[in-house]
Amino acid sequence: MQVNVEWVDARERLPRLGEPVAAAMFGTWPRDFHDRSVAGEDYWLVRPMVFHDLYIPATFRPQSEDESHYHDCFVDSDGIIRYPPGGPSEDHVTHWAALPFLPGLPVHAADGPEAGAALRRAREATGRR
Repeated sequence: MQVNVEWVDARERLPRLGEPVAAAMFGTWPRDFHDRSVAGEDYWLVRPMVFHDLYIPATFRPQSEDESHYHDCFVDSDGIIRYPPGGPSEDHVTHWAALPFLPGLPVHAADGPEAGAALRRAREATGRR
């Protein structure tokens, strides 16, 4: 199975709200980075992220003193926030691409009984179980 990817320049257009994307990020590894061989050097890498027009980090404290909120940003699964070029983050998202749908489905996620059934159908379609 192959997927064609169309990269979009983040300076030209941003994803739809809540859309999961592959985000190409450019930045510099911190000088105290655990991998000393690349510490202080530039990087350009891809990570899965979700785009938000307004992002308010979840807190587990009943009354958070931090009422932070962020606009037009990309957020990864660890809650790290990055912006398109010109935003306040030190590293930034240069390009993004829509993630492919699940094999054989027109969606990014399947839940409950449909998840297992969809996986079985996808495996059967490739001749593997």
